[in-house]
Amino acid sequence: MLGIWLGGHPDALPGFARSALVGDKDGSLYQEAVNTIERDYYRPVDRQELLNKSLGAVVGSLNDQFSHYFSPKDYQAFQLDTEGQFEGVGMEVTSTKEGLKVERVYDGSPAKQGGLKVGDIVVSADGKSLAGKTSDQSTALIKGPAGSTVTLKTKSGRTLKLKRAKVDVPVVESKLETENGKKIAWVSLSGFTSGSGNDVKDAVDKQIKAGAQGVILDLRENGGGLLNEAVTTASVFLPDGRVVSTKGRARPEHVYNATGGAISGKIPVVVLVDKNSASASEIVTGALQDRHRAKIVGTRTFGKGVFQEIETLSNGAALDITVGEYFTPSGRNLGGGGVKQGAGITPDVQAQDDPKTTGKDEALQTALKTVAAE
Repeated sequence: MLGIWLGGHPDALPGFARSALVGDKDGSLYQEAVNTIERDYYRPVDRQELLNKSLGAVVGSLNDQFSHYFSPKDYQAFQLDTEGQFEGVGMEVTSTKEGLKVERVYDGSPAKQGGLKVGDIVVSADGKSLAGKTSDQSTALIKGPAGSTVTLKTKSGRTLKLKRAKVDVPVVESKLETENGKKIAWVSLSGFTSGSGNDVKDAVDKQIKAGAQGVILDLRENGGGLLNEAVTTASVFLPDGRVVSTKGRARPEHVYNATGGAISGKIPVVVLVDKNSASASEIVTGALQDRHRAKIVGTRTFGKGVFQEIETLSNGAALDITVGEYFTPSGRNLGGGGVKQGAGITPDVQAQDDPKTTGKDEALQTALKTVAAE
């Protein structure tokens, strides 16, 4: 009788007995392997590093480009990113064969104060060459704790020693443009970080008060972010009704509706997208297209039809894993079945920038003409 009771209540067993009788076989096997490596490997190993790499390999075995394991340090950096902040030098870059090309320098940032300019090519960080590295690998060498320093070398031969700082990323920009005698609001959103939906609302309202007769929501190069911010952003233009629905194997269907407070439906709207508009950007674009609230201008979007959730672990790390698919108001899934890249959203009006022209934005010009004609 006692054996039967203990078998059904293993928590009541003493620690040594619980480990011996009802221990986790997989966990014990892992500990056995790590203990052997730690004891017998020809050079010292970092046990925590082994854990991080092994968990990363587990997630990597899913063959899901959208799922990741964040070590405790990486998770802290990820949290700053979703809050629209990071610790580094304050610039946006794209990868090149030689290193990183500076695309934007934030005002008041260490990069700005140090003299970095748009168009500069950064070829090394702290003496380490960036040639052949991915953008993530290169930026990881440049980012670091506020107050620490990093030495960058440019292709032109300049050497810059920059003191890293906590940088607030301006995710929303706006201005008034004029097309065919009509004032048009251009509102650019670079990422769906915490509070960005309300920032879009404030920017749109500001430009309408300044006389804007139409709105361009620029989501080019916007790879997504927080789902709730996508719903808030769509609600700037949709007064009510469905924005998106989600469903997963362990997640019941959930319908997200517009939250109210939309601008007048008489104000024409254009959403400007490109091949890097993904995830939350596609949720907003798909909702406004399906609900016939906006015309879509640009090139086909990325085609991500799944969503992820962050699940924290006891060591301060986190799993960012795909838990389901999302569907636009008409029932479309934009992915390729599961985690594969899919068809995305096809614009109503095709438009693309010509990389050979500098200082011109052909896609934006097409968007201005489209909204002015509405």
